[in-house]
Amino acid sequence: MMRVITLPSFDSLRNRWSIYWDTVMVPHFRRWWAIWISILAGIVIFNAYFTLAINVSESLPDHVYLVVKDDKAVVRGGYVAFRWAGGGGYPAGLGFVKQVRGVPGDLVQEFDRNFYVNGDFVGTAKPKSRKGMPLQIGPTGTIPEGYFYAYASHKDSLDSRYAITGWVSMQNVTGRAIPIF
Repeated sequence: MMRVITLPSFDSLRNRWSIYWDTVMVPHFRRWWAIWISILAGIVIFNAYFTLAINVSESLPDHVYLVVKDDKAVVRGGYVAFRWAGGGGYPAGLGFVKQVRGVPGDLVQEFDRNFYVNGDFVGTAKPKSRKGMPLQIGPTGTIPEGYFYAYASHKDSLDSRYAITGWVSMQNVTGRAIPIF
């Protein structure tokens, strides 16, 4: 014996929703409207000045960052959020968060794929990515005005050690990133 399952009709569902809306939701909104308006206003105001960035890779020790929009001060040792220029499987405009290790005027050197900024070791460039794609080493020399050296501590981080990232333009910076956790 086969059992037949009947679904409620659209009119029946609409009628149930209408009753629920009139008996539960409308009184709720009438009682708590000021709280809901305050929450929405808070979200709009927060979003005007800040955003949250989530690091889904292992490249940085923290995973959630508060990005202060329009605070484009690039300071050595600080974190910045910037728009990716494109390439390496990531679309252009994707948000990245990295630490600043070199600022305009700093000297970047490479010896045997080991990178140094002002004489401080910052990492070794791998010859191939985890997916087996060849990786070209990034630029060396004095960092020009309007650019900075992006860094992350993980050995697999896609940072300025590689040509695909290179020195990041200050024009791509979206804000200062503050690690939360």
